[in-house]
Amino acid sequence: MVRANGAVSLRELARVVQTSEVTVRRDVRALEAEGLLDRRHGGAVLPGGFTRESGFPQKSHLSTAEKTAIADLAAGLVGEGEAIVVGAGTTTQELARRLARVPGLTVVTNSLLVAQALAHANRVEVVMTGGTLRGSNYALVGSGAEQSLHGLRVSRAFISGSGLTAERGLSTSNMLSASVDRALVQAAAEVVVLADHTKLGSDTMFQTVPTELITRLVTDEPPVHDERAATELQALADQGVEITVAGPGAESAAGDPMPPGRQQRPDMPLPGQRRTQGGHGAPGGLGPQLRNAAALAEGPVGRVADMRRR
Repeated sequence: MVRANGAVSLRELARVVQTSEVTVRRDVRALEAEGLLDRRHGGAVLPGGFTRESGFPQKSHLSTAEKTAIADLAAGLVGEGEAIVVGAGTTTQELARRLARVPGLTVVTNSLLVAQALAHANRVEVVMTGGTLRGSNYALVGSGAEQSLHGLRVSRAFISGSGLTAERGLSTSNMLSASVDRALVQAAAEVVVLADHTKLGSDTMFQTVPTELITRLVTDEPPVHDERAATELQALADQGVEITVAGPGAESAAGDPMPPGRQQRPDMPLPGQRRTQGGHGAPGGLGPQLRNAAALAEGPVGRVADMRRR
């Protein structure tokens, strides 16, 4: 399966061979020891790809259910008439598909896949950066992309990556992608990272967003046996990152986000909440705590994790 697809997730392997992910993980570790494959972000890839980022066809087959749940929940953070930036990635592409229904939205992106997902949304304005096309992930990178973001200011950025740790923050394996992601983040008042549990605890070559700049992490529920992901979530929460976990009920039976106005359960207390400067939000409610809490109240039903109780 790895030779055919370039990459495969542990969950998909467990489904195909009809065994547990624990067994699959043990066997993948043994195969890696023999040099037959490399373990990556909750899955496996062909050996020798440490510095090479997996292409879109390979990434699109990894953690698809988790990405869908994350995108459903993250879409609830976006309100009518907002201006946001959305980075490149398969998870952000899923988010873009759900943003097509938000009226008056302006989306700035360097991703052709994000722009394509919003191309026919008649109430959404899409602004593309300049730059050079990077074919592996259909993203615009380079100095042209970065320069087009100078002077831009939006409410929040939605960014994905290859790995996320409390010590180093979000990272990716490509230098050009990392540089553009940093420019996207600098344009936003808040930073929302979209990362499924397989990326938690993984650290790749180029840092994109240090932990102290991450306002919120939207992720999925780690498996019970995944102690690394659970430990990393706790460490991120201890550093002030708001943790939002996509749980049951984050999407409708048809797989679509809940319609606007569907009320979420009241937020549970969040550990280590970051205080705005001077202890108050900026004029107009731009403080991370106020804006995120208000947006979540109108979003799809999800579960906000109180990491202190875990």
